[in-house]
Formats: sequence, structure tokens, C-alpha cells
Amino acid sequence: MSELQGLKERFAWYQDRLNDASGRFGGVTICAATKTQPAETVNAAYEAGVRVIGENRVQELLQKFPALNRDFSLHFIGQLQLNKVKYLMDKVSVVQSVDRPELARAINARCLREERRMDVLIEVSVAGEANKGGVALDGLNALLREAYAMEGLRVRGLMAVMPACGDAEEIRGLFRKMRTLFERERDGGHALDCLSMGMTHDCFVAAEEGATMVRLGTALFGARQ
Repeated sequence: MSELQGLKERFAWYQDRLNDASGRFGGVTICAATKTQPAETVNAAYEAGVRVIGENRVQELLQKFPALNRDFSLHFIGQLQLNKVKYLMDKVSVVQSVDRPELARAINARCLREERRMDVLIEVSVAGEANKGGVALDGLNALLREAYAMEGLRVRGLMAVMPACGDAEEIRGLFRKMRTLFERERDGGHALDCLSMGMTHDCFVAAEEGATMVRLGTALFGARQ
């Protein structure tokens, strides 16, 4: 089996099962997490059906970008330093990891300067892990209020990176909490359409609890070298 054929079959297998798991929530978009994958492998993913890709590191994104298929929707999904914002503005369509007011302000200022808007997700530290990004639950409302008011941002939804665990059932409650937060904002009149949560080891539970997007790396490309 060719690399492309294998990638196509894995993508189709996960897409079908994720949509089944999503049930009443209406389906799931796969964001292919392309960290450490060369541009030629990423471009093969487009031929396999992938339309959304996510990069974790600014430097790696910049190195790959010239060779990437421009038809991808390119998301930034890693922790973002303020001084790196300027490098992403003309390259990514969504920043999924806005987790503090300073970052929202930096993106907004750059957007206003360039007369554009950036789609963003607010990353939530739903499990309160100190070693991961995300706004703490007690700071979420304030960050959302500020981000909603920024003319250079379009808040599309929420994102979370869940704790690593052996059994995804152990963290089902965290996915459910994220869906509750997402629906609270929508019910409050905000036009959110993206809840990005779940990765290879827990994506089906994420889909069952209302994820609209999951971020798959190993599932599609195999273990990182």
C-alpha cells in the first residue's frame, strides 16, 4: 500500500467514526496536527482528503509554509509568544490558542494595523494543568468579554488540550464541561461555531461530548520520529 493510500484510508476511517460518535452534534472536522511532518507529507494529506491542518511551532510553520498547498486552512494550535504574532498574520486562518488578554491584544493590534480580522479560539485550561496553556476557568469570562469587543478578532469558539490519560473515559467530564461553556456562550448570543478538543487517544469521547473539531496527528501520520 502506498503512503498516500494508507493516509487516505486512515483519514476516511477516523472521519466516518467521528461523525458517527458525534451523533446529535452534527459531525466533526479533523484538523491534522502536522508537527514534525515534512511539507510533502502534509501536502499528501490534502490528496487524502484533509482540508484543515494545525501547526504547533512558529519556526517550523515558517520553514514549511513556502512549500505547503495554499488550499489548506492553516491553523496555529500551539502556545504563542507575543513577539511571534507578526509572523503568522498572513499565513494562518485561525489562531486556536488565544489564552490571555495580552495575546488577544497583540493579535488585535496587528489586525487593525493591517486592516483585517483574525478568527480565533479561546483556549481554556479546563483541567487547570499548570504546564499547559489555556486561560483558567475563573479568568475565562473576562477574556471572552475583552476578545468579543476587539474589532480585529472574530471569536469563533473554544479550544482545550486535555490531560494525558490511559482511558479517555476518565476525562469525559472535562469534555462535557467544555461543551457546557461553549453552549453558554452561544446561548448568550455569540455566534460560535467551533469547539476544538480531543486528539488521537481521546477523539471519540470528545466527539460524543460535542467537539466540532479534533486535532489528529498520530492517528493519521503514525508516531513522531
